[in-house]
Amino acid sequence: MWTQGSDSLAIRRASAKDAVAVLQVFDEVIAWFVAIGNHGQWGTEPWSMSPRRVVQVTEACALPGAWVVEGPDGRIHAVLVLGEPMPYVPAATEPEVYVRLLIAARDSGVRGLGRRLMAFADERARALGVQRLRVDCYGGGSGDLVRFYESCGYERLSTFDVDGWPGQLLGRSL
Repeated sequence: MWTQGSDSLAIRRASAKDAVAVLQVFDEVIAWFVAIGNHGQWGTEPWSMSPRRVVQVTEACALPGAWVVEGPDGRIHAVLVLGEPMPYVPAATEPEVYVRLLIAARDSGVRGLGRRLMAFADERARALGVQRLRVDCYGGGSGDLVRFYESCGYERLSTFDVDGWPGQLLGRSL
């Protein structure tokens, strides 16, 4: 349980049943991206309207390493999915925890939640006896997302391209 302002936030395992609420977080973040001119990261259309994205998010929420952050009103504010590396990045050379997905609502009341979830990923790695973490992210635009992960202790490892989508792979050792 975390306290955020006057609210208590709970982190719990996610399930496929959370997909609709997680898609709402995606839709809100994408609307914000569109407002600031970031069209390259996840596009401009709400993910809840894309059958492919609905399947992706539902499958991600069902993974054993999927977690959501829920407010006292039951609203989901963030999701973190830990698991196997994405198929488009080089295979791990040592045991690791891979951050497959991190998204947090833009609500000012939950500011800093993404950073807290990255610290939670560190805790999960320690609990598993793993010293290495990796994450990939959108490497285009302003570069703010790459800098966010760097501020969480990650270092740039390599860049990649998935059908014109510029990516950045980062890693850290505990």
